[in-house]
Amino acid sequence: MAQIHSTAVVDPAARLDDSVSVGPYAVIGPHVTIGAGTTVGAHCVIEGHTTIGRDNRIFQFSSLGAIPQDKKYAGEPCELVIGDRNTIREFCTFNIGSPGGGGVTRVGDDNWIMAYVHLAHDCLVGNHTTFANNSQLAGHVEVGDWVILGGFTVVHQFVRIGAHGMTAMCALLFADQPPFVMSQGQPAQARSMNFEGLRRRGFSPARITAVKAMHKALYRDGLTLAEAMARIGELARATPEAAADVQMMLSFLENTPPQRGIVR
Repeated sequence: MAQIHSTAVVDPAARLDDSVSVGPYAVIGPHVTIGAGTTVGAHCVIEGHTTIGRDNRIFQFSSLGAIPQDKKYAGEPCELVIGDRNTIREFCTFNIGSPGGGGVTRVGDDNWIMAYVHLAHDCLVGNHTTFANNSQLAGHVEVGDWVILGGFTVVHQFVRIGAHGMTAMCALLFADQPPFVMSQGQPAQARSMNFEGLRRRGFSPARITAVKAMHKALYRDGLTLAEAMARIGELARATPEAAADVQMMLSFLENTPPQRGIVR
C-alpha cells in the first residue's frame, strides 16, 4: 500500500505505486496516476487526467491538473503529464491542456521548479530546466532543455524559449527567445549568450566559439534574420563539432512566426 496520511483524500480509482507517499490533507482525483518514489506534500490537490512519473518531490499546497483558465474549455478529457525526478516547490499551479492546443500540458524530467510557478494549458517544458520563484507561463508556451528562468519572469502565450537560454529577474517575453540567448528587460531584449552555462554542461571551446558566432550574426552585425540564418548555416561546415548546435538554432528560427519574431 502507498503511504497515505489518514487525513488525505485519495479516490479509489487513482493509481498510485506502492512506494508513493501522500501527506496530510492532500486530495487526489480518480484519473491520476503517480509513479514509484514520488512524494506528495500536505494540502496538495492533484486532479484531472494527470500522469506523474517516478521520484518526483511535490511540495505542499501545489495544484496540479486543474482545468485550463480558458473560457473555451468545455470539460474535454485533456491531460497533464509530468516526467521523472522533478522538484515542484510550494504553491505551484500546473493546468491540463486544451483541445485547441494539442490537449496536453507536458513537463519533462529533472526540472527544478520553485515556488509559485504557473504553467498554463498546453505548455511544453523540456528537461533539466530551472524556474525561479514566480515564473509565469501563459498558454501554449514551449521551453527547451536546460533553460533557466529568473524570478518573476513572465512569458506571453505561444512564445518559445530555446534550449540553454536564460532570463533575468522580472523579464517579460513577448517574442521567441532563440537557443543559448540570455535576455533581460520589459520587454525582454537579448543581452548575450549563456556561455557560462554551456561551459558547465561540458561544451567544448569550439562549440562555444560557434555559439559566439551565432550571437554576432543575430545581434551584432546588423543583418536581417534571413542573412543571419545564412551565415549561421555556414558554421556547420566551418565547425563540424557544432553542427547539431547550428541545426538547433536554424530549426528554431525557421519555426518562428514573423508576426512574433525573436527577442532583439
